[in-house]
Amino acid sequence: MVRDGKSAQRVPAAQEPLPRPPVPRPGGDGRLLPSSPSAHNPVSYTYTTDLAAIRAVVHRYAIRAGLPEARAIDLTLAVSEVAANTVRHAKSPGSLQIWYDAREIICQIHDEGIITDPLAGRRRPSLNAMGGHGLWIVNQVCDQVEMRSDETGTTIRLRMALPATPSRS
Repeated sequence: MVRDGKSAQRVPAAQEPLPRPPVPRPGGDGRLLPSSPSAHNPVSYTYTTDLAAIRAVVHRYAIRAGLPEARAIDLTLAVSEVAANTVRHAKSPGSLQIWYDAREIICQIHDEGIITDPLAGRRRPSLNAMGGHGLWIVNQVCDQVEMRSDETGTTIRLRMALPATPSRS
């Protein structure tokens, strides 16, 4: 990429600052969520249209958690696809929570939309289909995809196993 005649250098995601600091918890006590998220204290973000910020956050935490670059890109793609569905179909803000432990990284996306097909993303769409490819790809790149949808909205949880390392064994 070239700007003003100079080449722009991309900083590796693990070194980039977060696009914005974690937000206070809803209903909150005003405390900010920790920089090392866990199942008990996930990092939370709310988005309406800025999917670039969501992608940057997911990639950074995926690398920090220990995913190899290729898997971090897969998780970023999957979260971006689900978040884009929020923007396109739910017409409400979406929320993203990220946490990880020694075994896996989990990204949970919630919005106020409803998915009526319980098998959405589980069946391979035809090449001629006008939609359905995104959730199918999400199911292909993640180790596990859980989806719950009812009158309160839709929650999709994406899981990826972390590689075993001597410190995690």
